[in-house]
Amino acid sequence: MLAYTYVERGTFALREKPKPVLLDEKDALVRVTLASICTSDLHIKHGSVPRAVPGVTVGHELVGVVEEVGTGVRQVKPGDRVAVNVETFCGQCFFCKHGFVNNCQDPNGGWALGCRIDGGQAEFVRVPYADQGLTPIPDNVSDEQALFVGDVLATGFWAARISEIKREDTVLILGAGPTGICALLCVLLKGPKRVIVCERDPQRRQFVRERYPQVLVVGSGEVLDAVKEYSGHGGADVVLEVAGAEETFQLAWQCARPNAVVTVVALYDGPQTLPLPDMYGKNLIFKTGGVDGCDCAEILRHISQGELDTTPLITHTFPLNEIEEAYRLFEERRDSVIKVAIRP
Repeated sequence: MLAYTYVERGTFALREKPKPVLLDEKDALVRVTLASICTSDLHIKHGSVPRAVPGVTVGHELVGVVEEVGTGVRQVKPGDRVAVNVETFCGQCFFCKHGFVNNCQDPNGGWALGCRIDGGQAEFVRVPYADQGLTPIPDNVSDEQALFVGDVLATGFWAARISEIKREDTVLILGAGPTGICALLCVLLKGPKRVIVCERDPQRRQFVRERYPQVLVVGSGEVLDAVKEYSGHGGADVVLEVAGAEETFQLAWQCARPNAVVTVVALYDGPQTLPLPDMYGKNLIFKTGGVDGCDCAEILRHISQGELDTTPLITHTFPLNEIEEAYRLFEERRDSVIKVAIRP
């Protein structure tokens, strides 16, 4: 089968690989029907993910059809359409039982798919712990609607959930890339008083303005004044940092009011600095880290009920045999690209 492969730092290649097989009674084999490219895939390519294993098939945003299940799988069966979770988690360890599935204590726990074990930019993928890693897609939800459930939309949903958003809050989202827009959609489900999105790219600002007119959209040079004007407390009650730049990391704490929640969702290419003397007295609550992707069934319910729609993010679709061109488009941000779908 065709599989897009991490060869070495700086190099991905489309290669022929054997079709995966079940290795454990809790595994499932999934035929991929639609996949996507994530910014995290670019981080692997450029060496920013030390855990990534050369030779691994990349890709962790995908949906498909179950082909085969192990004898220990109970929640899905062959023929089921499923969303595949970015997280591998056993469901039984201390962290899983507390909902911290990103920190599952299994050797392949957390973000393994497309990083440490073969992922889904391929024709088939083996999914460990299938009862946790696969979520059936409702009949009224298309592959395109479900494509981001297991990763980028799960990230936005998790970020909104842990940010303790209240109805009277002003929420600032830094970044209007794919994850930023998914975070925006999930923040809007919480019904805060005001939402501000900061994005430096004019095309992405226009994308948000056209589709979400209830949101205030500003550039990075305007955001400090905007949060002071519209918050009433000298800054945002909640800040979600989704952009992943040094500038936005600093803006996150600068734009927050005292005692605010700052949720850092972004993955950075290098270390960031917290200037604690400058921050002293703000008493900020920082929440950081990778998504705990255990809300997929709830997310699919919101989609099925018409409360979430990420299909406008899919701006381009390529067949798997043209995935190298898809990566070039995505990485170079050409042709107003937001997300690229890959169809095996």
